[in-house]
Amino acid sequence: MTCAVRESGGGWRCAGVRWPREVPELGWSRGGDRRVSVLAYGAGLGFRAVGERHCVGARGNVCPLGAVVPGRSTGGRCAECARLDRAHSVAADTMADDPRTYRVYLAWFGPGMVKVGITGEERGAARLREQGAVAFSWLGRGPLMAARRTEEVLRAALGVPDRIPYAKKRAARGQLPGAEERAGAVAELYARAAELEGRGWPESLERLPLEVVDQVGIFGLVRAPDPDPAPGRSVREGGTAPGRSVRESAPVPVRSVRELVDGGVVAGRLVAAAGPDLHLAVADGGVVVLDTRLITGWDLTAVTRATEATEAREVREMTGSDVRVPLIDIGGGGVQGGLF
Repeated sequence: MTCAVRESGGGWRCAGVRWPREVPELGWSRGGDRRVSVLAYGAGLGFRAVGERHCVGARGNVCPLGAVVPGRSTGGRCAECARLDRAHSVAADTMADDPRTYRVYLAWFGPGMVKVGITGEERGAARLREQGAVAFSWLGRGPLMAARRTEEVLRAALGVPDRIPYAKKRAARGQLPGAEERAGAVAELYARAAELEGRGWPESLERLPLEVVDQVGIFGLVRAPDPDPAPGRSVREGGTAPGRSVRESAPVPVRSVRELVDGGVVAGRLVAAAGPDLHLAVADGGVVVLDTRLITGWDLTAVTRATEATEAREVREMTGSDVRVPLIDIGGGGVQGGLF
């Protein structure tokens, strides 16, 4: 099975990964038209980048300049479109009269990495999937400004950041603790936040009960059980045979795509996805992470069945892998060997 990548030549450009439901989708845009390709774990995904990378526009509008943007930009927008997009976002605090209901969430991304945020109630947990939150709980619901005020109070009182560098989230996924520890971390944060009710917490924000949602399964980050633990040590988790320990994490990726280039090829088997990241198992036995924010604005040609064998052989002969674009170590360091 191969995930669909639209053929180039029709003007369709990749819009990145979206999470409207509990499966990732690749978005495509051509002018004002939009399409999606649903992705599936275990399926092959292969494409070649063609030409130059163009600005994706803002708020559903095409970039009036048709600007070319840098390959390493995760925003994928020119300066003018980035300004326009930011000006109309909730984070810009320019929508005080927004009548919609918002929710405050507590998100956990890995040991020591928690944050507080808000999202429109009608979006459900899509925002948490887009950010790659491994586990989360809702804290409250109410008008936008009440949710925003609560968010600010919690950040200051609990000492949690408004954002976490994505590289840290990515690195943490390879060594996630068990489900109990993840749930415990969210519950602890919830308890600390609940203590602030009535102390700067707006009355118009309704507190919601603790309900930890774990997204490891949705992201495909579950791995086979580790070998038997040492005598006297065991970890109990649902669905695990007695005396077995489980480390729930993806096949550990050590490289990520740094940027696409004209003619660059990326091909592999989709084994996991979290936020904008796709984890691809490649021919050398490793796993490469593709941040799909780097592929927005590119015209992508599918590596079809007719060309797959030839493409894979040519790439492997040059690189020992199925990837021929610049890579970087996830743990730091530089580009590995130039073009892969």
